[in-house]
Amino acid sequence: MAAKTFLANVKSVLSGDTLILTSTNNPTLERTFSLAFVSAPRLSKDGDEPFAFESREYLRNLTVGKPIKCTVVYTIPGSGREYGTAALQDGTELPDALIKAGWLKVREDAGRKEGSEDARERLQKLRDLETQTRSEGLGLHAGIGGIIEVQNDLGPNFLNEWKGKTVDAIVERIITGDRLLVRLLLTEKKHWQVMTLIAGIRTPATERVNQSTGQTQPAEEYANEAKAFVGQRLLQRAVKVKIIGTSPQGQLVAAVIHPRGNIAEFLLQDGLARCNDFHSTMLGSDMTALRAAEKKAQEAHLRLHKHHVARAADGKDLDMTVTKIIGADTIIVRNKAGTEKRINLSSIRGPRNNETSESPFKDEAKEFLRKKLIGKHVRITVDGSKPASDGFEARDVATVALNGKNIGLLLVQEGYGSVIRHRKDDTDRAPNYDELLAAQETAQEQKKGIWSGKAPKVKQFTDMSENAQKAKIQLSTLSRQRKVSGVVDYCKSGSRFTILIPRENAKLTLVLAGVRAPRAGRTPEEKGEPFGNEALELANRRCNQRDCEIDVHDIDKVGGFIGDLYINRESFAKLLVEEGFASVHEYSAEKVGNAVELLAAQKRAKEGRKGMWHDWDPSQDASEEAEAAPAESAPEAEVNIDKKPQDYRNIVITNIDAAGKVKIQEIGKGTAALTTLMNEFKKFHTDPKNNISIKENPKAGDFVAAKFSADGEWYRARIRSNDRAARVAEIVYIDYGNSEKQPWSKLRPLDQPQFTTQKLKAQAQDAQLSFAQLPISPAYLSDAINYLYEITDGKQLVGSFDFIDTKENLSWITIFDPNAKNSSDATASINRDIILGGYAMVPRKLKPWERSKVFEPVLKSLLRAEEEAKEDRLGIWEYGDITED
Repeated sequence: MAAKTFLANVKSVLSGDTLILTSTNNPTLERTFSLAFVSAPRLSKDGDEPFAFESREYLRNLTVGKPIKCTVVYTIPGSGREYGTAALQDGTELPDALIKAGWLKVREDAGRKEGSEDARERLQKLRDLETQTRSEGLGLHAGIGGIIEVQNDLGPNFLNEWKGKTVDAIVERIITGDRLLVRLLLTEKKHWQVMTLIAGIRTPATERVNQSTGQTQPAEEYANEAKAFVGQRLLQRAVKVKIIGTSPQGQLVAAVIHPRGNIAEFLLQDGLARCNDFHSTMLGSDMTALRAAEKKAQEAHLRLHKHHVARAADGKDLDMTVTKIIGADTIIVRNKAGTEKRINLSSIRGPRNNETSESPFKDEAKEFLRKKLIGKHVRITVDGSKPASDGFEARDVATVALNGKNIGLLLVQEGYGSVIRHRKDDTDRAPNYDELLAAQETAQEQKKGIWSGKAPKVKQFTDMSENAQKAKIQLSTLSRQRKVSGVVDYCKSGSRFTILIPRENAKLTLVLAGVRAPRAGRTPEEKGEPFGNEALELANRRCNQRDCEIDVHDIDKVGGFIGDLYINRESFAKLLVEEGFASVHEYSAEKVGNAVELLAAQKRAKEGRKGMWHDWDPSQDASEEAEAAPAESAPEAEVNIDKKPQDYRNIVITNIDAAGKVKIQEIGKGTAALTTLMNEFKKFHTDPKNNISIKENPKAGDFVAAKFSADGEWYRARIRSNDRAARVAEIVYIDYGNSEKQPWSKLRPLDQPQFTTQKLKAQAQDAQLSFAQLPISPAYLSDAINYLYEITDGKQLVGSFDFIDTKENLSWITIFDPNAKNSSDATASINRDIILGGYAMVPRKLKPWERSKVFEPVLKSLLRAEEEAKEDRLGIWEYGDITED
């Protein structure tokens, strides 16, 4: 009967005489095949026989992973175990090669069952080879040695000696895709054969049986594929093992390096494993390559990541301002348009209330973040979004950077936050997650913050505004000091705050001195008094949680401290008044000494029609000004003109704004120089190479070049204000006085030396018509402006500069038209014409300089013109004398 032959692949080697084979067509079909006529020393968990490892290694090196042709000589009845000979593709015959090398012995009972002539000849050949090998003392015939101690646990000092080192090893068994039995060839006479976890990854669990219940837990999806993937590449292969550390269960954690690279990366790239966060701190920078491999599989939606949803991102970072610190891991930020949003720091958890080791650090951690961030411009990179659930609002998780420094990392480094252990499929995490884990481990080693094991001393603030008696005791201490440092803890309204004074361990209510802000609603939905909510919003935006200084002057009846609040050394009361969200209480302001500053701020708010002054009418203040006049008359009385000014200049009116303010140019050297400059300016800006936009985020007050929309020509201009959300600026053309809005993208820098205001000052000057008060009513004011344009447009006029207010940089002028028909009349002027036509009136309250005797003839002439307009019911007088009320 012909011997049975078959072709197979060698999967593994059990000993020097036994192979595990797999079908060439179906790798899952396995069979055990032993070499006939011979025996090898055995490997055993209880202790290997001498030379057992070397014998196995010789056969492993010859055969593992290679195709082999096997010839079955005989089969053991019952077990079905096959015995025979084999040959490799290169002609190597087995067991001949192993006997020749001295790693197998011919069995003494060999040949008893083999009756064929070929078998007897083969056996005799093997005996002859063995005789020669024995005479040479090779392998098993050396007589001494061959003992290798095998340790099956790491022992107490293993990591101290071997951590961080890379050693030779052989993978003996594949348990799961990430769990191997590895023989570490650490010394010639001693090996460690230990369970090893592949560092940095976790593969799905294979089928396992619960020993206590006997129930079988089926394999997770792709678990068997991961195990097969590793087995095909690593089983009984010689590898390099980089020893990283141990698991909490005491198992070795190591990087297993195949000749083609780290097996962990290949598993991750094929979607058969996920990164294991628990190994991150052991791997350090080596974790980066593993994250990149996992990301590659996620993007390709391979296997474990087939349902992966890529993190939504807008592709750009956001520049925002921090307006409030909610806690150590949560902040409120505002964008340039004024929209606020809540941000959670990615992968960071602040000290928790329900953790006794953490909760005492809650206030300290929040204060750390406040000092770092409040009011600062930060770069926000949104890493993900948490949908609303279980009573929590939807929120963004983001990386927050201040001047390039990662705030989450700083928190963890100082021990004021811990790193969240994310679910394996949670992609809403910090991009520097591994760096955060490493920082946490360092903070733990250094016993910082929540890892210190001892609670900090909690600061207790005594409420000095609890009642008037307490406030009175504290008043004497605070009123003696100037600019006491504190922190704005809470904004109750636009003018009422809770202030912490850390130096005094005190908390108090501060009421702004000299002002009254409207009451805000008690809830966001409640309206409160007009502009009350706006005042509170400004206070929150500028003051809440900011470092501050306070000057205390007095206390009120209920224990509130009356004083000044300074944020960045600027009076917030002044700012509040200036924005039109508070009015000045003159008696109080004069009492504490800030009346001058506050009244000036209120005047600017009124003139700008801001806030509560949006519909302000100057005539409403007439009676108040009359009462205040005696107090002001002393300094103003000094302005008395003895001789009528003879300051006549040739002028042109270049602009009249919506409030009736006039812009003029003086004709002469200035306008000649302006003509020359504008010719050069035009040439410069028509050259394409000078088409350079202004820098990002221009500021009010910056000088720019702008193309006037009406004529398409370039002019010098200055930014009056910005709409940062729309990226549009309101600009004033400094040589003509008119204004318009222009997109930032259409503006150019005005930094060329030949065109700056140092080379030629702005030619448009502010002027007002002497002795003529334009109407308040929008309709009549519009008529007056149109009439003024009609009689002056394009004309060269003469201006008599009656008085120049150097403080306000404003010239009061009487304008004459030398080409008018009535120019020979000494009393004729454009000022008189506008009053005569009913477009203006003579002011009822004259300024000190207007009351000078030298102007009495002019005033009489203008008052006669006003009477004529009244009689003819012209303009503002069409319904009668408006001054009678």
